Amino acid sequence: MRHSSRGPDPEPGALPRFLATGSVPSYVRTVVAASWLRSAAAGVDAEAGLAPLRSDPRQLADYRAEHRLALVFPLLYDVLGRAAEDCDCVMAVGDASGQLLWVCGSPGVLRRVEAINFVEGAGWDERDAGTNAPGTALRLDAAVQIRSAEHFTRAVQPWSCTAAPIHDPVDRAILGIVDITGGDDVASPQTLAMVRAAARMAEAELARIAAVEAGRRPRAASLVPSPRRRPTLLRVQALGRLEAEVQLRGRPLRLSRRHSELLTVLAERPEGVSGDELAVEVYPDDLPAVTSTVRAELVRLRALLGTEVLQSRPYRLTAEVQADWQGVAAHLAAGRLREAVAGYVGPLLPKSDSPGVVDRRDRLHAELRAAILASGQAELMVDWTRSRWGADDAVMWQREAAVLPVSSPLRALARAEADRLERELGGGDPR
Repeated sequence: MRHSSRGPDPEPGALPRFLATGSVPSYVRTVVAASWLRSAAAGVDAEAGLAPLRSDPRQLADYRAEHRLALVFPLLYDVLGRAAEDCDCVMAVGDASGQLLWVCGSPGVLRRVEAINFVEGAGWDERDAGTNAPGTALRLDAAVQIRSAEHFTRAVQPWSCTAAPIHDPVDRAILGIVDITGGDDVASPQTLAMVRAAARMAEAELARIAAVEAGRRPRAASLVPSPRRRPTLLRVQALGRLEAEVQLRGRPLRLSRRHSELLTVLAERPEGVSGDELAVEVYPDDLPAVTSTVRAELVRLRALLGTEVLQSRPYRLTAEVQADWQGVAAHLAAGRLREAVAGYVGPLLPKSDSPGVVDRRDRLHAELRAAILASGQAELMVDWTRSRWGADDAVMWQREAAVLPVSSPLRALARAEADRLERELGGGDPR
């Protein structure tokens, strides 16, 4: 795990400057800057903070014995843990909340990481421990490397770390993370590739175990369903995009703006819709010639997607649709606000003026904004006000200033932005 190829070293003075001013220097990596903002908003103490211990040894032993990652920990140790020990690093496996379940390494290195509470039972979620690879990987649902001075708390800055999430192979929910923590050499592309590959191996093993267990379950012959073809999966990404991008049978497609609008309306109307209804939903002007135009566009869209995916009489999608805006709405409905905020990368087709798109876009935006305002969670408000769509939201800035900890470097900045917007816009939104 020692390699000569490394990215540029982080600036050691960047975090103190941020803590003093509340403004992140432009040369800090975007993923790190966003994490610093969330860490400050959560009230993490950059100077003296340590990850909290959540479980005593007896509780932890019982919990991890029942955890699904216990099924793959031996595999992870074999493919990654032994290499970590040989390189004076530690390997950690944690759950979906950031609690470390296993930490393994040579005795000397384990003693050193105990000083920063990088131990079994400690919580390394960003809200507990600030910017770090396990917590930030969980927050972003992506593999992450955090170099020494990029950590939010001073005690952790002698270390570098690389982590990747592990997902349930069935529903893709995050089960936990696998992490390598060590010296500067950990922050290399090779280590990132190794950790990501180990996470994918764990997911493949969990899928194999699930298949074996399913095959062993006794089923009455009368209850065995007749074989059916699984519906085609159509993935649609339209949040923050001028035109939708779709994945169909593993093939990426970028749609025109009009086709994007048609697909959005069809995804919202799984029961089907007539050509006249589509014309009203998609075209802002209700003109007699519009219906024939819609039908011509649908012929072209069907040629792209296939007749088995887009059918007529009524027009409907017969594929299984996974749309990013519907995923955000589902998280909101289930009370998973952090996941909703993470998935909201911008308004739905922001330049579209189609009535059906505008209505869905405005409703989702307003529902998410209202939920953030009501949550009292400063880190979510920080995410909102640092986005393109939330930067001029005076009410959110006011609420953010009110809920941020007094010690937070972001509090004065939020207050200043709220005051500026109030002057420029003539008062905030009373909602």
